[in-house]
This record gives sequence, structure tokens and C-alpha cells, in this order.
Amino acid sequence: MRLHFQEKPWDLYGAVGYTIVIAAVLLALNVGSLLAILLVLFVPGYVLVASLFPGALAPGKPEIDWIERIALSFGLSIAVIPLLGLLLNFTPFGIRLAPVVATTALFTIGVGYAAYWRRMRLPAERRLSLTVDLGLPEWKGSSLVDKTLSVALSASIVVAGGTLAYIVLTPRPEETFTEFYILGPGGNASGYPTNLTVNQTGSVIVGVVNHEGATVNYTVRIDSVGVRIVYNATFGFNETVEVNRTTWSTLNVTLADGRNWSQPYTFRINYTGISKVQFLLFKDGTLSSAHRELHLYVRVS
Repeated sequence: MRLHFQEKPWDLYGAVGYTIVIAAVLLALNVGSLLAILLVLFVPGYVLVASLFPGALAPGKPEIDWIERIALSFGLSIAVIPLLGLLLNFTPFGIRLAPVVATTALFTIGVGYAAYWRRMRLPAERRLSLTVDLGLPEWKGSSLVDKTLSVALSASIVVAGGTLAYIVLTPRPEETFTEFYILGPGGNASGYPTNLTVNQTGSVIVGVVNHEGATVNYTVRIDSVGVRIVYNATFGFNETVEVNRTTWSTLNVTLADGRNWSQPYTFRINYTGISKVQFLLFKDGTLSSAHRELHLYVRVS
């Protein structure tokens, strides 16, 4: 059996179609999958290479051969995805699964269209082509060594495929944990209100993501802790000593597994000095010890 394309860009159809299907599945399930590995490691680079090298310099003389094209596809994908993530970090969306998947899909579809446009402008005989002949080897004319190697290779492929299928299909116990975070007012890990004047408003975003495998009742407590810096003569360094503590707010949140919650939180400090704004997370009403703790030091002048 022979697989061949040249007149129509079936490789681009496959790359863009794969991107649309996998991106839709990831966005619908809101969870990663091993099936999406090509979406990150290969397809974005492939369509970019296809747009840069759409065909052949002359019939039968490709601009780059297929080995170079595939190697460049992996390399450019590894380079492009971090750059897209860096750009997302400066947007309100942040680096999260849905924005990363959507941005990668839009990049791949957009560059894939550019590759399609450039290739279809070429004469049919100069467009990128590939011919693959699929068939069984001539067993009778093979030597004993060739037959042995063929059997060994076939067995290796079967074992590798079975192992991969077992890993993908066998359910594995997932690690249970809770994400607890604070972000700056822009929704990024920057711009925290660390320098304020007396009674000036500071703002952060508090967030919780449940990965515990069950519905959990969370309590978020925000404390204002007055601190001062004291020199420890015994050990020869400065240390922070708590002077007073005031509970500002207590927030109760119930989250099903896989769900997330976030909320802006504003505060004011009415005295000068260094204060620690402490965010404590408790689980299932257990208030004796915090499950997670975050804090933000604020210098008030």
C-alpha cells in the first residue's frame, strides 16, 4: 500500500485537525492527557517549519529533507511553547491549563493557515510531497539474520505498544493535594502591595484549587501580624519577632474535587512599620493547625 500527498496538503490537514480535536478535549475535561504530547512537542513546530519551507526549489529538490524537517519541528516546538507561556504571564489569564491550550491551538491554527496559503501558491509539482510504501517484506528471499532481526523488531514493537497501552489505560492512584496561592492585583505573581502608606488600600487575589479527590470544606483566615526586627546576639543575625496579631477576615469555601475558587481581597494597615499579612488555610473545620500558610510582608510608612 502506498501513502502519498503533494497536490493537497494532507499533512497540514492532519496537524490542524489533531490540534482542534485535542484542544477541545483538554478544554472540556480541564485535565492534561498523554494524547496531547504532540500538541506541545511537535505540531506547533511542524506548521512553523511548513510555513517557512513550503515546497521544493525545483521538482524533486526539496528545500530541506524530511529528517531535517522533523528535527526542526521538535526543536521549534520546544522553543515556541515557553515563549507563548511567557507572553501569557503578562496577561490577566496567567499560565494555566485552559489559556495555554487555547493559545497553543490558536498559534498552530494560524501558522498552519499561513503554511497552507504559501504551499498552495506554488505549482503542484513544487509543493511538499511524501511517499511511503507500506507492505510486508519478501520473506522467502531474506537471509536467516534478516528473518531473525525482523522477528525481534516486530516483537519489540508489540511489547512497546502493549506497555504503552497498559500505562495509558491502567488507572493510577493520583496524588491528592490542595493548591493555595496569592497573586498580585493583576492576576500574576507580581505587583504585590509590599510598600504602602498608612490606610492605603492594598489588594491581592486569594485562590484555592481542590485536588483532594473529594469535596472539601475550606476555611481561609487572614491575619494582620505586627512584627519587629530583633538582632539575635547568640546566633549573630536579625530575626522577625511577632508583636501582635489581629484576625481580619474568615472565608468559608466548599469545593468539589477539581474545582477552584479565587477572590480579590483588599486591606488597609493603620500604623507604620513592618506588618505581615498572613493567609492561613484550614481543611474540614480543623482550626487547630493550618493546612497551608502564605504571607506577605508589607512596609508601611
